[in-house]
Amino acid sequence: MVLPGDIDDPATPSGGNGYDRRICRGLGGAGWTVREHPVPGGWPRPGAGERAASARVLAALPDRAVVLLDGLVASAVPEVLAPQSRRLRLVVLVHMPLETDAEGDALAVAVGVVATSEWTRRRLLDRYALPAERVWTATPGVDPAPVGAGSAAGTALLCVAAVTPQKGHDVLATALARVADLPWTCHWVGTLARDPGFVDRLRRQLAESGLADRVRLLGPRTGEALAAAYAGADLLVLPSRGETYGMVVTEALARGVPVLGTDAGGLPEALGHAPDGSRPGLLVPPADPEALAGGLRRWLTDPGLRARLRRSARDRRGTLTDWAVTSSRLSAALKEATAA
Repeated sequence: MVLPGDIDDPATPSGGNGYDRRICRGLGGAGWTVREHPVPGGWPRPGAGERAASARVLAALPDRAVVLLDGLVASAVPEVLAPQSRRLRLVVLVHMPLETDAEGDALAVAVGVVATSEWTRRRLLDRYALPAERVWTATPGVDPAPVGAGSAAGTALLCVAAVTPQKGHDVLATALARVADLPWTCHWVGTLARDPGFVDRLRRQLAESGLADRVRLLGPRTGEALAAAYAGADLLVLPSRGETYGMVVTEALARGVPVLGTDAGGLPEALGHAPDGSRPGLLVPPADPEALAGGLRRWLTDPGLRARLRRSARDRRGTLTDWAVTSSRLSAALKEATAA
């Protein structure tokens, strides 16, 4: 498996890296011999040296090897993949469609493509001339977790996402200012290193709105620290401008924590429905602080709504699948894609 070089960097955790790490282990448990090849670089925007490094990795692999490439790497270097595709069986794992000509060229030379959500699969098929029978889906799993206690007032808000414009923290800051008359606290868990300028502007925005003491930027959290953040939350808020899935959504639902998110990309797919058809949360349009503030106000002021969403979240919890299912689906896709 060819991976981004930061896969295990605790300072920059991401859903894609977490997925890659779990399926490396899961495929090993499913009978595959997995050899990891992390490639350092600023993927998906590599420099010449990083392109050369990826070329050396592929050139060193034996003929007929099954090579699963993270899409952040593969989609940036079609000129590296094309000559190797004649002797290697290349499969690209797409977490986030880049929708570039380079990505289209890279996917065209692969024997198969695996998307991490149905939304992503549809997007790839709409964007590129790929045979539908050569594109599979393996949605993320989630680990079982105890149900969170929750508070009666529901005032503990949590956002788990890298602090970047794509994740919509600026929209959330504006929305929170519009419900400043209500009691709440909001913890932001996620790396602050990807766009320091954006983080600085957010800090100023929060200070000018009088929210600096109510919104805590905690930086990245993993393992027990992240679990503790979920355990202390009443509501997960994910204001993303776009999501291919949103693993933090199912991580919250695994604890029975409802979600206020955006109707963007694959996020509604991750939120899903409880067995009775109810949504375990609220969806609002992306990049709409007024709508997000409205959702927050509804949650904070309506005990009946909180009770219904918590019940739905706990019911949805029982429908979630674990990482063994993800690995099994990916294993089946690899076998089918490389059978010829």
